[in-house]
Amino acid sequence: MRIVPRFPTKMCSMAIMGKGPYNNLCLSLLLDPGERDSLQHAIITEHKQTMPLPETMFCAQQIKIPPELPDILKQFTIAAIRTQPRDVLQWAAAYFSALSKGEPLPVKERIEMPLATEKTDAGLTPGLLKILHKQLSPKGMVNVAELKEKWKHLCLPEEQLNAILQLGSFGEEVEWMKFLALGCSMLGKSLLSSMKQACEILTRDPEGGAARIPFETFSFLYSYLASIDGEIPEEKTESFLHGIKEQADQQSGMVLLRNFLTQTSTLF
Repeated sequence: MRIVPRFPTKMCSMAIMGKGPYNNLCLSLLLDPGERDSLQHAIITEHKQTMPLPETMFCAQQIKIPPELPDILKQFTIAAIRTQPRDVLQWAAAYFSALSKGEPLPVKERIEMPLATEKTDAGLTPGLLKILHKQLSPKGMVNVAELKEKWKHLCLPEEQLNAILQLGSFGEEVEWMKFLALGCSMLGKSLLSSMKQACEILTRDPEGGAARIPFETFSFLYSYLASIDGEIPEEKTESFLHGIKEQADQQSGMVLLRNFLTQTSTLF
């Protein structure tokens, strides 16, 4: 009968883990196979449960930050604060998608308070409408599906978009300048205040300036909104535009806000 000496569990653990003077060969001589396997399993299990995972330490030299990352994050933060989107994650997805494709970003030029109108409290603002203009005006004719996508990116409600599309009786495609005119009518309380919104969105003048736009553009938008209104006689529309053109001809063909906001007219 072989006498098997018993060793403390700690020694056996050290032998199995390779940390002491005893190793698996020693244990194979001291323990029978069944005891050895059971002891190995118990000690390894206990070791896994009690030993914490080693922490990986990095020094500054090992961490590589892409050189363009700080500026990207800075510009994104500024854009988010300026635009104040209702759904930051949805807007952020649209922002980085446009950035990666080199498309106009869904970013306001300045912070503005949402405008609540009698028709809807959706929050459409001149700044948001100007974003859509930058994104979609180069196309001229815009597919409704794309328009809905851009509208959603700005976290605007679908009901307001549907109201504009219905008012304009648009089909699968939208003539952008007509849509812009109707968007301005959502912001203005009258025909001329809607035209003021349009001039401020379309002008290349700095903010607070004369907000000049070409007479041809002014005439197109005004005539379209007057026809949608349905209560302004055509002869009055023509008479009004004739007076505006006389002033525009003296201003290199450009219409200024003061050309129509300082007048007294039943068309207002």
